Amino acid sequence: MLTAKQLRNPELFKKVVDADVAASFIQDGFTVGISGFTPSGYPKAVTLALAEQVKNGRKVKINITSGASVGPEVEEALAAAGAVARRYPYYASAHKSMKKAINSGEIQYYDMHLSHTAQQINFDFLDPIDVCIVECCAITEDGNLILTPGVGNTPVMVKKAKHVIVELNTFQPPELEGMHDIYIQNIPPHRTAIPINDAADRIGTPYVECGLDKIKYIVETDIPDKVVNLKEPDEKSLLIAGHLIDFLKSEVKAARLPENLLPLQSGVGSIANAVLKGFVNSDFKNLTMYSEILQDSVFDLIDAEKIKIASGCAFTPSPNVLKRFKANPEKYKKHLILRPLDITNHPEIIRRLGVIAMNTAIEIDIYGNENSTHVMGTHMMNGIGGSGDFMRNAYLSIFCTTSTAKEDQVSRIVPMCTHIDSTEHDTQIVVTEWGCADLRGLAPRERSRKIINTCAHPKFRDQLMDYVLRAEKEVGGHQPHILKEALSWHIHAQKYGTMIFQ
Repeated sequence: MLTAKQLRNPELFKKVVDADVAASFIQDGFTVGISGFTPSGYPKAVTLALAEQVKNGRKVKINITSGASVGPEVEEALAAAGAVARRYPYYASAHKSMKKAINSGEIQYYDMHLSHTAQQINFDFLDPIDVCIVECCAITEDGNLILTPGVGNTPVMVKKAKHVIVELNTFQPPELEGMHDIYIQNIPPHRTAIPINDAADRIGTPYVECGLDKIKYIVETDIPDKVVNLKEPDEKSLLIAGHLIDFLKSEVKAARLPENLLPLQSGVGSIANAVLKGFVNSDFKNLTMYSEILQDSVFDLIDAEKIKIASGCAFTPSPNVLKRFKANPEKYKKHLILRPLDITNHPEIIRRLGVIAMNTAIEIDIYGNENSTHVMGTHMMNGIGGSGDFMRNAYLSIFCTTSTAKEDQVSRIVPMCTHIDSTEHDTQIVVTEWGCADLRGLAPRERSRKIINTCAHPKFRDQLMDYVLRAEKEVGGHQPHILKEALSWHIHAQKYGTMIFQ
């Protein structure tokens, strides 16, 4: 039962309905904004009700926009019901129905740099948002929204939406209130500098401005975010973390980094979490983060008293870590700030703060071009997310990956990527379990030797080097390639399955 602490204006109680009523408001062709970021702070009850209505014969197909991929109550339930026409700006491969529909062309998918989405919505470049479904832990007297752990693009979507449906989630800790720092930029020519000069700076409000009139319905729910406990880092991930820590130590020794480094950014996934967790047992302390997503390792760093502040657009605690947060929320709250996605990923702030960007790749070629989205150049694995935002603007841009896939049968270091998300112009450092290749200042022919000899699995090094030498002799050029042969690497990989890097 909702209380006056959760709904702080008596008029709000008149808007409380069940999920079916709220879902019935969503019509065919609607563009629907979804709150949250990754499986964190996203609506669940209304989308599940809508999916059930469609399965029972209601004719509805919607366009979905969000911060990134969210949980299965949106991505899987609606896609499996055939209720999605268009999706942007991101999706993750864990959602099989969404992935299948995107790769078959049933769902039109617009892959975007995540820092671009909010401003394109704000500029009216994209379809108008008919309704935004927002998960909250409270609504203020004035109708402003206290979000749960995921901010994403919610502030701009609420601003531009015609209507808002609120899911008041009683499972989410009420102590989340006060962690958010919500700031919306003006549009040109009225845009000014974003006044963040330190990862700890707060510049906005602890709520999303909405207003009582825009709230159409309120639905009570207690469904938890679908976050699983992460596996402990494997041997390869630990080796990658070790090489990266050693590299950063050498940068400190060379006086190119301060002793407490510069703000860290880390991508999503097991390798990214393991790399960040490597700082727990390092000599580094008084660390800061200016990142997109905050995973379990951030809480480990807080517990180890290694980190002062971690700024992101969402945190996705596993069930085990959520228990730690709920047991002592004040301990963690003072170290965490949750901002809108277009602020966490903004090039202006990334460059000003000198962020150290650490992201992961599906494959990297011998010249430093990187593919993080497509397998075999055709099948969408997951969106580009925010890696491009950080890699193009970071103080240090670092890609981490294991050197092989499929039990060492397929090399992730290849002559030529089948799809390129970040070019060699954006890749400074490549790290695998075999070593760390510093590519700064190197020409393509120098990069090829460095990447092969440092990062490739030894079983593929001779073959890769033979390719490079023959390409230089037979074809020449600035980045020598024997095109037919470069593609043959991927033909070899294809026999291990189309989605070889899953």
